[in-house]
Amino acid sequence: MAGIVADRFRGTSPRAAEARRRARVRAARADVDRSRWYAAYRRRLLLTDAAAVLLSVVVGYVAHWRGIVAGRPDTGVTWHDPLSAAVIALCWFGFLAYTKSRDIKVLGAGSAEYQRVFGATWRMFAALAIVAFVAREYGARGYIAVAAPLGLATLLLGRYGWRQWLHRRRDEGLCVSTVLAIGHRSHVEDLVSDLNNRRDSGYRVVGACVPVAELTDGPDVQGVPVLGDVFGAADIAGAIGVDTVAVTGSGALTKDVVRRLGWELEPSGVDLMLTAALADVAGPRITITPAENAALVHVEAPRFTGGRYWLKALTDWFGAFVLTLLLSPVLVVVAIAVKATSRGKVFFSQQRVGRNGTLFPMYKFRSMREGAEKEVDALADLNEAAGPLFKIRDDPRVTRVGRVLRRYSIDELPQLLNVLRGDMSLVGPRPPLPGEVSAYENDVRRRLLVKPGMTGLWQTSGRSDLSWEQSVRLDVYYVENWTLFGDLVILARTAKAVLRSDGAF
Repeated sequence: MAGIVADRFRGTSPRAAEARRRARVRAARADVDRSRWYAAYRRRLLLTDAAAVLLSVVVGYVAHWRGIVAGRPDTGVTWHDPLSAAVIALCWFGFLAYTKSRDIKVLGAGSAEYQRVFGATWRMFAALAIVAFVAREYGARGYIAVAAPLGLATLLLGRYGWRQWLHRRRDEGLCVSTVLAIGHRSHVEDLVSDLNNRRDSGYRVVGACVPVAELTDGPDVQGVPVLGDVFGAADIAGAIGVDTVAVTGSGALTKDVVRRLGWELEPSGVDLMLTAALADVAGPRITITPAENAALVHVEAPRFTGGRYWLKALTDWFGAFVLTLLLSPVLVVVAIAVKATSRGKVFFSQQRVGRNGTLFPMYKFRSMREGAEKEVDALADLNEAAGPLFKIRDDPRVTRVGRVLRRYSIDELPQLLNVLRGDMSLVGPRPPLPGEVSAYENDVRRRLLVKPGMTGLWQTSGRSDLSWEQSVRLDVYYVENWTLFGDLVILARTAKAVLRSDGAF
């Protein structure tokens, strides 16, 4: 049997080698059995979504019935009103299913799940508005004005709550989709490293299949057991019951072999996943065009001008204006605290590099003693940051009030003025110092193609705990793949990171 692994080629009897292979298959099967979570999790989402939809539709119905939205008391409940409410609730729930908002591939990570919930809601109520206009049924106002925003908020809140639960389970190594990796050992190693070393990936490789010639190289790949050769992958996937088979670059797997593999996996409901060498490219930039004998993958080049950026600039300015008004009492209290507890100015201004290399003064509440910048050379031996950054966890220059401000990022609130001035965005790459930029390599300079942000992926993924390489990769990924909805998700994650003071010093 071609699936018998290395032991057979080292002098071990075929029967013993086969017994060891079967033992590895049983161990992988046990690992898969412990990960059966999707059905139960999907039922929880169904119940939560149903409760949110029903609550919002009932509130919208009451708003119309009491004349709250129409501006006049209703003459009474007609026979078709409860029926209309029921139809709206069912259609809304149907749109959530139609957009695959509970698909396992979008649960737990990224903004796709939230985008699908948002898309289902706006499509539902856009259709309702058109029908109401054509039929001249003004009773739909209560649902459009009340049920839609209330339902969207409760749906997203419910999804967020369950996602936090899912993240906690994944931190324990549970609630992941199991994967059988197929390909050359080097490619399988990369996939295992990428998926198994990141708890937030949502996937765990539990077995591998490699070409026959590589079976003698060892019984495992980075701790993942080799269960057979690539041509026995379908049988092995069925035997251990994985969720997904991932094909990762193997010359032994032609397009015809991959197509037959998909057919063989179809009866068992196992997904087939093809990994592509497209590093740091997000879904909105990828389009698949079917051709007669191939699927053409188009990768759209990132663009840094146009209507999307005008919309982002408008959203940034409006959001900064609203936040400045809401936080003005906090800004006044902090300014008084900074002035009363240490000598020096209230605000600290520092030259930073903005879009296309332009310099601008970035504002912060002063959190260090006066003249702290002149002490950098004397403290160079204490630097804990990698690359051109300068960071000290217990910086002796930070004041007592400054430590509190830094822990919760309150010192960065004056950057709202930079956003209003047009120097910065609410979300974007970290604003670099001129000295940092002078040491940039060409790839890193792509961070300068957009405005720097008050927060970004670097802020929500570890902040000062990140290495220089990780920070750069996150910033470049954001520059090339940002979306307005993704910005909203980052802002929400920033609030959580700030409250927990993750990686702040």
